[in-house]
Amino acid sequence: MSRSLLNTLFDYKAWANVELFDVLSTVTSETDLHTAIRTMNHIYVVDRIFRAHLLGEAHGYEASNTRTTPTLEELRAAVQETDAWYQQYVSSLDEDALAAGIRFRFTDGDSGLMSREEILMHVITHGGYHRGNVGQVLKNIAINPPRDILTKFLHASEPQRRLV
Repeated sequence: MSRSLLNTLFDYKAWANVELFDVLSTVTSETDLHTAIRTMNHIYVVDRIFRAHLLGEAHGYEASNTRTTPTLEELRAAVQETDAWYQQYVSSLDEDALAAGIRFRFTDGDSGLMSREEILMHVITHGGYHRGNVGQVLKNIAINPPRDILTKFLHASEPQRRLV
């Protein structure tokens, strides 16, 4: 996979997160909002765990979610910071760095080995999967979730693509 495509995918991920947090800020059902925040927090924690793996650092998490639930505003700020880190990080990599293998431990203690590129794709696909879960929570309470699709992002960020 090219670094250019990874850059696009991480820009898309950041955009999709902003779109979803905007909609979540309108949710009035505390129970459904809590469910959505827990899911978004899981994405965030996994992003942070794999960020630590990429850097060869300890992450300090014992599980793929936290015991306490942040507020929507706290989580939004933390996600934006992490998304910005991934956008910058991907921009700094070359082909050799993308292909390099990284050994790590999962939170359950099992060992793992993935290339940087595989880790980055996991972060992208994992986030998309769980944003879809949050979209279903929104549908269940009659709120339309944002259209979390790459084609919408590409055409929103580059409107000239519509001028064909």
